[in-house]
Order: sequence, then structure tokens, then C-alpha cells
Amino acid sequence: MGWRGILGFEYGIVQAPLGPDLSCPELVAAVANAGGLGLLRAPDWESPDHLRELIRKTRTLTDKPFGVGVVLAFPHQENIKAILDERVAVLQVSWGEITEELISEAHQAGVKVVPQIGSFEEARKAVEVGVDAIIVQGLEAGGHVIGKDGLITLLPRVVDLVGDQDIPVIAAGGIVDERGYIAALALGAQGVCLGTRFLATEESYAHPTYKRKLVEFDKTEYTNVFGRARWPGAPHRVLLTPFFKDWKNLPIHENETNQPVIGRSTIHGMEKEIRRFAGTVPNVTTTGDIESMVMYAGEGVGLIKDILPAAEVVKSLIEGARRLIHQRFNGEI
Repeated sequence: MGWRGILGFEYGIVQAPLGPDLSCPELVAAVANAGGLGLLRAPDWESPDHLRELIRKTRTLTDKPFGVGVVLAFPHQENIKAILDERVAVLQVSWGEITEELISEAHQAGVKVVPQIGSFEEARKAVEVGVDAIIVQGLEAGGHVIGKDGLITLLPRVVDLVGDQDIPVIAAGGIVDERGYIAALALGAQGVCLGTRFLATEESYAHPTYKRKLVEFDKTEYTNVFGRARWPGAPHRVLLTPFFKDWKNLPIHENETNQPVIGRSTIHGMEKEIRRFAGTVPNVTTTGDIESMVMYAGEGVGLIKDILPAAEVVKSLIEGARRLIHQRFNGEI
């Protein structure tokens, strides 16, 4: 079954690289120590020395393997070099083209490459260049969503594409509990990748107000209101907060560049101003009008009722899935 592990990890549970810095070493190490695959998030600018510090700090908290997520839409060459030099277990990439050269360099360093894709065509290209696994992200996912297809239709198509090749397929998008996990396995996935559920954990670097909203609110919307200037053409799914309800019909010509500063934050060691409609989520250092900042979340947010330790999230997924299969399917799918 999927809980028996993928890519050499004990369980088929992946903690998404929550950005820009919400996947802190404490969260990643907690997931790794619980038997899952935890993913740090590389900065959205070249900062190899800082990234090395994150990797090395994580290694002081766990002796288990883990990975780093890189958004290819932003400057990344020096960051990837640092990741390969540090020989982390997994390089997870998204929002960009994966080349055979990158795969070769990673494999020479003993690093597995796992892209997150949002379309069948992306998946086909990933298989052709020889990736080690594929994360299939459905439109239900929180944060920046590259595809337009729902998970229940896209996932089995990618599973069929992979066929009997040794490329695990991992499901992402709206999954927060054992029911979503079992559904993904039934569609052919060998593991699941969770973002919003791990965001709502004790270890994540998200601001306490952000975490509280993940428990309080149960609706999301797919939009392009936030971060239009910094990352154009990158729609995203956010919590339906009062601020977003008031501004969800923002004219298309408006963006964050001419908006007032509503807060400040230290992100990957750099001091940043946060303007209204910026796509910057609040972390624990953020000050200002937190309620008016973007809060990414997937469609499964309504199933999140509390803030848990990350290890408990992993444990509940595994034990809940085993119990559900035994009760509903007599031990079989």
C-alpha cells in the first residue's frame, strides 16, 4: 500500500514546500522524524549561503533524509547548486521546465528529482527526461496552482501514462485526512503531498493569526488578485477572508506596486515591506495588518479543526488509512 513508502521513505506522506519560508527546519525535521518526506523551500532569489544554513540546521534536528523545493520561475541556479552540493535526498521543482541536464547533475550528486506538475503534458515531459517521481497537483490545491484540472481526473491519466515504469505518482490538492489519502490511492497514487494540513501545525513558520484562520474559515477561492506584479500569470487559491471578499473584484490593471505598505516581515533572513495585494503570506516575524494579507489554502481547509504537531498529522494519516480500509473494504481496495 501507499503507506509502505516512496523513494526510500518509510511512508508515502510528503509535506509540501510551503513558501516562501513557512517550511522551516523544525517542520521539515518533524515530518522526517515521523517517517515522511519533509521539504524545505528555497528562497525566491539567489541565496545559496542562507539555503545551506537551512539545510544544515535541519540536519541538526533529524538524521533522516529530506528535500528542498525550488520554484523555477524565479532565479535558482545558485540555489540548486547549493542543494546538490549538500546532497539532500530530494530536489522538488515546480513552475518551470525540467531538463535532462538538471536530472543528470542531480543524479550524479545522489539527489532525486521530483517535479510538481499541473497538466498531462507537463507529466509527459517529466517522464521523458527521467524524473524519479511526479507530484500531480489538482486545481483544489492552495497557493499558486499551475494547472486547471481537478485531481480526480488528472491523477489517473498520469498514473496510466507512467504505467509500469518505476516512477511513483504522488497526489496533491485538497487532501488533509485519511479519506483523501485513500481516495488518492484508489486513483493509482503511491503517496500524497499535503500543504495546508502541514501549514496548520505547531511547527510551521506561519503567523499564529494565519494558522487560526485555517481553522476558522472553510471556504477558498481561485484568484489572481495577489502578487500580480511580482509573479504575473500565476493564479492562486486563497482563504475567503473578509479582506479578500471586499477586494476580490480588483480591476485587472491594479497590482501591489502602487498600494500602501501594510506590514513588514523577515523572509529568509531579508527584511521586506509588504504592500496591500502582495502575494507574501505572513510568517511569525510579520507585523502590521495581518488580516489584510494573503492567506493561501486548499479546498480541504474546511476539514481542518485544530493545530496539531506535524508528527501527529503523519501518524493520523497512516493509522486512519489503515483503519478505514479495514472497516470499509475488508482489508482490500
